[in-house]
Amino acid sequence: MRKFLTLTAFVISIYSFSQAGMKFEEPDFKTVLAKAKKENKLVFLDAYAVWCGPCKLMVKNIFPLQTVGDFYNANFINVKIDMEKGEGIELAKKFKIQGYPTYLFIDGDGNEVHRTMGYVKEEDFIQFGKDALNPAGRMSTLVKRFEDGDRNPEFLKSLVEKALMSDRDFFEKVLVAYYDTNKGKELSKDDVNLLMYGMYSTESAAYSIFKQRKTDIEKVLSPANYKKIENGLLLSKIYKNTYNKETKTLDENQYLKQAEEILTKDEAQKALLSAKANIAYSKKDFPTWEKLSLEKYKDVSQVDPNELNSISWRFYENVTNKDALQKAITWAKESINKDEGYYNTDTLAHLYSKVGDKENAKIWAKKSIELAKVKGEDSAETQKLLDSL
Repeated sequence: MRKFLTLTAFVISIYSFSQAGMKFEEPDFKTVLAKAKKENKLVFLDAYAVWCGPCKLMVKNIFPLQTVGDFYNANFINVKIDMEKGEGIELAKKFKIQGYPTYLFIDGDGNEVHRTMGYVKEEDFIQFGKDALNPAGRMSTLVKRFEDGDRNPEFLKSLVEKALMSDRDFFEKVLVAYYDTNKGKELSKDDVNLLMYGMYSTESAAYSIFKQRKTDIEKVLSPANYKKIENGLLLSKIYKNTYNKETKTLDENQYLKQAEEILTKDEAQKALLSAKANIAYSKKDFPTWEKLSLEKYKDVSQVDPNELNSISWRFYENVTNKDALQKAITWAKESINKDEGYYNTDTLAHLYSKVGDKENAKIWAKKSIELAKVKGEDSAETQKLLDSL
């Protein structure tokens, strides 16, 4: 009998463990809404796409957590729907999904009351749920306050940060209102960062503000960085005008001609090289992309550390040529020299592992894990690499 009780306790323990984390409903969305209405709860909808990296990380790192499961299972009817298949296609249109993952909180009548998006850490993810439960903290309530004319600067700043993760069109409206309340005032780094997040093209409202407040923004960014950001937006516009989506080809002569109107000849040539490399990458023509990238990054002395880390990681993922991988190692080292972090030390560790240098891979994997702990970042993938060496 004692053995039986021990075994039973073990089975119950295993069963309880398997139930940790969020539980998602399987039925169609109408059935989920009906259940939510009957139980007087909100629906939590994880609107995802199968190719979305942050979506996969949420499934791996956040949804299985006990704290997250306890809170969301008790307060919401949870459902996950692929927005590119079945009923998800119409739901994506109805709720104007603009990026993945998007998290919607919906009442039993099918009305959206709150939303956010992107990869979200444990504490913030639970807080978003608490905001959805609090009528005063819901996006629907905050939107109404804004539309009713509330222009308190602190309210606008809080709202513009939330709108950034919600709806692009609404974000622009709030951003314009926020900057209107700050006319004549010195801009903070946070103010300028908010503007950068919303400046996706030269047609955006944020870009108009960027131009109008140039002098103030240069005090925060420096004239050189201001020009760099502006040139990036202008080059995106040139690319859009000279790239044929149907044939997937670039009118290189026109691109170069227009680029030389805002850049030096040397800079325009580098911009063209970058555009061609991006096209090759999008076509998964990795040999061409590799060749163009090696040419582009011959001199990395002036290249941003984040850009260097990004290209180094892409080489890790897509390149097999050892000479090219050795070049990527030098880029990753340069990124670390400029701004050491858990992210670029992790990249270097992976690159060393790929070329068979286990000793250096171990050294940099350990370094990355140490830096991640200091920052409170997830180092599970780096630890997995270290364990494999």
